[in-house]
Amino acid sequence: MARKGRGKGRSKAKPGAASGGESAPGRRSVARNRRATYDYEILERTEAGLVLSGSEIKSLREGRASIQEAYVRPRDGEMWLVGAHISQYEAANQNNHDPKRDRKLLLHRREIAHLQEAFEQKALTIVPMHLYIARGLAKLEIGVGRGRRRYDKRAAMAARDAARRMRAAVRR
Repeated sequence: MARKGRGKGRSKAKPGAASGGESAPGRRSVARNRRATYDYEILERTEAGLVLSGSEIKSLREGRASIQEAYVRPRDGEMWLVGAHISQYEAANQNNHDPKRDRKLLLHRREIAHLQEAFEQKALTIVPMHLYIARGLAKLEIGVGRGRRRYDKRAAMAARDAARRMRAAVRR
């Protein structure tokens, strides 16, 4: 007897969807800031778009970017990505982009107001977490976090190691 609502053994994956190891279907990872989760206690995460030139998006599609030393700052009622490095596109002409220029983030007004409040009043840091391409558009996952002290970092590492050892013991 056939089950209702099931296909005939066809895969549910959509064409162009991400394969194993990537963040989510339809997303292609360009750069990660792995140090951010170590240096900061991330309280919340938000997705933002990026205003880029043509040579910048082409360079991103080649995976030539770094957000390790980048941070996000409010300026004139807008949020800006500062210190991110997007390498110049090799096939572009002499009017190529500046690799270290500040880039505007695309967010809703409420999101900007919320992030500005967190930055100014609560003294939290806004750090870029993950740069990726979703449905052909460059997106940046930003995290609002509190800086960790050295002993906090050690405690977090000890907790992760203990959890890792517990998982290994359960597998045996």
